[in-house]
Amino acid sequence: MRYSNLWQCLVTVLLLCGAGQVECWAGDTPHASHAHGPLRQSPDNPRYFADADNRIVYLTGSHTWENFQDVTQVFDYPAYLDRLTALHHNFMRLWVTESIHSDGGWLMNPPPNEKDIAPLPYLRTGPGLALDGGLRLDLSRFNPAYFERLRARVKQAGQRGIYVSVMFFQGFSVVTPGGWKAHPLNDQNNVNGIDGDANGDGLGLEVHRSPGVPVLQIQEAYVRQVLETLHDLDNVLYEVVNEATPESVGWQYHFIRFIKRYERERGFMAHPVGMTFFQLGEFGGGDNRTLFESEADWISPGGYTKYARNPPATDGLHVQVLDTDHIHGIGGDQEYVWESFMRGYNPIYMDPFDAVHELTIGEPVLNEPQHERARVAMGQARRWADRLNLKRVTPQSELASSGYCLAEQGREYLIYIPASGVTVESGDGKSTRPVIINLAGAAGVFVAEWVDLEQPQASPRSERIEGGGERLLAVPFRGAGLLYLYRQKA
Repeated sequence: MRYSNLWQCLVTVLLLCGAGQVECWAGDTPHASHAHGPLRQSPDNPRYFADADNRIVYLTGSHTWENFQDVTQVFDYPAYLDRLTALHHNFMRLWVTESIHSDGGWLMNPPPNEKDIAPLPYLRTGPGLALDGGLRLDLSRFNPAYFERLRARVKQAGQRGIYVSVMFFQGFSVVTPGGWKAHPLNDQNNVNGIDGDANGDGLGLEVHRSPGVPVLQIQEAYVRQVLETLHDLDNVLYEVVNEATPESVGWQYHFIRFIKRYERERGFMAHPVGMTFFQLGEFGGGDNRTLFESEADWISPGGYTKYARNPPATDGLHVQVLDTDHIHGIGGDQEYVWESFMRGYNPIYMDPFDAVHELTIGEPVLNEPQHERARVAMGQARRWADRLNLKRVTPQSELASSGYCLAEQGREYLIYIPASGVTVESGDGKSTRPVIINLAGAAGVFVAEWVDLEQPQASPRSERIEGGGERLLAVPFRGAGLLYLYRQKA
């Protein structure tokens, strides 16, 4: 939800694989191939994006608050990319803060001194001092270092096969007196006489709701500069704002249209534009309906009660990036990843890494092993996404008693079997877990591969079963796993 301290990468790709924390698959290369976009909604299966060659691109990955601007300390971006590559992730949100200064107050153990955020999009030229004691900003003069870093980080990610959602605005920058005190559009912080607090209440809520013409012009100029900086990079997606207030919908719709129109008029490649959920999740009054009704190319809905466990299947009309940030703040585990994948989402993870935070909603996930299991599961799911024909498989939960199934009926089925489940006594007195697969109308012999997700290095167990009706099979492991069925060639 809000920013945290940086990722301190303690292990390299080799160490991760050697320790067994990240799967090493035959044929893997040390670095992924270049991203190959621009992405567009797949005409074959609109739940996913397709690349320039019309290949489905399933997006998944960890993102963290300081992967663009340094807030609490200098961020090790190369180590971050190494980590994502090792985990077989291919997506990140690139975070921004509109603030010029931070005290790290979102952390349970913040740094002892307040920190300047760097780089900023505008030059601090003065005359006069801003409220943080530094020179005031000139909103008519962009900071080259900001946009050089932006382009470099997106380009470096693309060279690793990673797609980047570039965030334009930050919803939490205007909703508290402390946040507004550190905002460039506070008239005490700029030399241009621009004041976003039209009603003088000490907050900047109007900036993301109904900004006046001078404020909107500043925002549009910034968006244009970002678009000019990244227009030729094909691994780019855009996100208007992270978790603005629900009253921001009209303003967000304006910028979705503005970005699309500017790219079209300038003859730039069209990059997907996204709209994500609102502050305070379902408890803050936001309505996912406004995302579904927008002109956004991708959406990230939210709400703990709806998406944290057993999410509904996607509608088949939108690319939906399901982000733990908009469900828990910090939370989610490997079950969240598999459940989301099986229901047609592109799951991503708001990753605190070593930060001690207080941003959890719902089920707390504060222990590092749980985070690591979620990270690894995202890479595992992406490998299965690459193996399946995602142009044709769709969520069909009714075909498996576990309730989780991606299938092209008659050809291939991937069933997720959670760790918990019904057990029955077998004839020899041992307990077993049954799973029922509906292969009605699917003639022929199917190969069934069992994959124990708790033992990912073990060779899959396989057997052959006849199609044509319901089949009851015994799960050969105790924990979570997969059953992959594909029709045997004649």
